[in-house]
Amino acid sequence: MIVDSLQSAAKYFSLHPNFKKAFDYVNQNNISTLEEGTFEIGEGLKVIVIVGEGTTKEESIKGFECHDKNIDIQISIKGPETFAWKPREKCISPNGDYNDERDVRFFYDKPDMFFELQEKQFAILFPEDVHAAMIGEGTLKKIVIKVKI
Repeated sequence: MIVDSLQSAAKYFSLHPNFKKAFDYVNQNNISTLEEGTFEIGEGLKVIVIVGEGTTKEESIKGFECHDKNIDIQISIKGPETFAWKPREKCISPNGDYNDERDVRFFYDKPDMFFELQEKQFAILFPEDVHAAMIGEGTLKKIVIKVKI
């Protein structure tokens, strides 16, 4: 997992060939005005704009998840937004089977930690990062960029 601010994103371009394209999309668009929905922005890149009411830690960790085929770049547009996190290697209680179509695997495990993203900060969540999001108060807005591995 990586947590940083958008102004420092270039430090991570070398980690995946599509990271530069993902952050170029963010820099070339007014992210605060993006409409809610899902958009393909290139081969192996999908943007999901989410607007929703923040939830409690207890409610959010019901969706404690990770992905096998995608890296998530989650960017806070309107927050703050709190995330739950635990390394996948420490998760021992699966909540159902892996859903290949949705690329998601859920766990009953409790998070090791919580962290908060302020506006224009991001988290890069790799397949080994089990996470839950949308923890907060009021309306939250974020972008999730799915980067195909």
